[in-house]
Amino acid sequence: MNQIKEVMELECAPKYLQQGESFHEGMSRIADTLKDSPEHFKQTQEILLNQRFLPAGRIQASVGAARQTTAFNCFASDTIEDSMSGIMVALSDAAETMRLGGGDGFDFSTLRPKGDLIKSLGSTSSGPISFMGVWDAMCETIKSAGHRRGAMMGVMRVDHPDIEEFITCKQQNGKLTNFNISVAVTDKFIAAVKEDLPFELSFEGVVHNVVSARMLWNKIMRNTWEHAEPGVLFMDKINQKNNMWYLETIATTNPCAEQPLPPNGACLLGSFNLTKYIIQEAVGDDDPLDLSSVVMSFDYNKFQHDITPIVRMMDNVVDRTIYPLDAQRLEAESKRRMGLGVTGVANAAEILGLPYGSEEMLLWMRQVMTLLRDTAYIASVGLAVEKGPFPLFDAGHYVSGEFIQTLPEEIQTLISQHGIRNSHLLSIAPTGTISLWAQNISSGIEPPFALAYNRKIRQDGGSFKEYYVEDYAYSEYGVKGRTSDEISAQDHIKVLCLASELVDSACSKTCNVGDHITFDEFKDLYIMAYDGGASGCTTFRPSSFEGAILTKIEEKDGDSEADPVVDTESQQELDFSTGPGTTNTDAGACFINPLTGERSCSD
Repeated sequence: MNQIKEVMELECAPKYLQQGESFHEGMSRIADTLKDSPEHFKQTQEILLNQRFLPAGRIQASVGAARQTTAFNCFASDTIEDSMSGIMVALSDAAETMRLGGGDGFDFSTLRPKGDLIKSLGSTSSGPISFMGVWDAMCETIKSAGHRRGAMMGVMRVDHPDIEEFITCKQQNGKLTNFNISVAVTDKFIAAVKEDLPFELSFEGVVHNVVSARMLWNKIMRNTWEHAEPGVLFMDKINQKNNMWYLETIATTNPCAEQPLPPNGACLLGSFNLTKYIIQEAVGDDDPLDLSSVVMSFDYNKFQHDITPIVRMMDNVVDRTIYPLDAQRLEAESKRRMGLGVTGVANAAEILGLPYGSEEMLLWMRQVMTLLRDTAYIASVGLAVEKGPFPLFDAGHYVSGEFIQTLPEEIQTLISQHGIRNSHLLSIAPTGTISLWAQNISSGIEPPFALAYNRKIRQDGGSFKEYYVEDYAYSEYGVKGRTSDEISAQDHIKVLCLASELVDSACSKTCNVGDHITFDEFKDLYIMAYDGGASGCTTFRPSSFEGAILTKIEEKDGDSEADPVVDTESQQELDFSTGPGTTNTDAGACFINPLTGERSCSD
């Protein structure tokens, strides 16, 4: 028996609802706080109550609530100054950000390498990785938003002299467990890898070492092959694509990498639940309750209709929330970034009869995401006419941006004539917990990792109880869609690249890799993602994690045609910290679960 409703009540409701608040009251609270008019309230209330749009968890928990937390899920740190006072200021800012509920991203490339001379002291630097340990200890100490640990993204440029130490900095068990780490890869480096050229490691113009680009790449890939980290960010591509290319340089992302952000940038997230736009139409006079006698289709009209009021609602969050730091408020109000995305993609596609990763599924996904892109941009132009464009809008520069040039000419013309309210509008987030909140739909653009599994939830007193949970498409429609380990790594990359093409920020997606793939083929996946226009790439190879025990149960309820069930018979908890394989009893805001490969940020 599917116990999803119990799980939703035990695991999700306490995160998103106030004490004693019903789901109806919670969604009405959000709609009321973010409304522009009575009509707008009714529109958004109906959308939220039916879970056609799932605001990120920080919005659900904080907007209109008594608790004093920010509605922004994640931020990026200000540039860390290479001095003790600069480091301490950045550390203090990070602590305040996490205290009010935000994850944070950091570029540690600005800190001098280990052994570099500190002239004022006559001593040498301990290097950026040592200072990451200070951040990690702070994050471990501060409970973000009162019930969850903070999470952080640590980034280092591939040309930093300490990059080799950075690549392996999490291999020691229990070290830097509150960090996701990613290498910021440049176009110059990828070209050097392809041509097998030497590559300079430098800091502030001084060359410290010259290495083989291909050997350094192999070290990154080998660590990722064995430990699922570091992730890879294609930083030049990120900056070339950035709508605000004329005013900012991006050096890091939020902890799950779906939002490349400038110093003090913030990500305001939410996802349209595509499973709610499935229409069932009976064929002839057959029983409409018999799924074999109905035709499934996607309601593009309803989907398009919902986007405009949601853009308006999300834009109002910028002005109606609290911020940990004044600099973050200024950044958000100056550019009014948001990241609208989709979730339940795999479930919706499979219900429609489109196998995940197939050409038919990719065509449908392109249609859906193109509609989201174009409608969101038009809606933001409409808000600019009504309320004014974002303060740092410059028509000439903005419209000449790489991503804007991919929009239909009529939308580019509208932006030139009227401006636009939001500098960025689109992002694909992992949506882990909010997807569970919506009856365990598939997360973001990921396929489900299993059609059914046992989920452990902590009980009062510290013990755990297991609940049997089924995938939404399986439980509601009887559809046995393709699971993550049944999809080729190349098809995972194809989905990532398609989604990346149609969003103005980035996509969080984990590409599962089976044991059949060789190391050389594994490395090729990252080049495939780079050549395909992705902003970065993350992979997961389950066999690289010892102790992650997944057991297929051969029978269920006497059914001779056994349904696959993942049995998490492990001594570890279901939720893990950002350090894969490391137990964290108060799971961080972003992590990869080594039992399943599922990537999630605590929404």
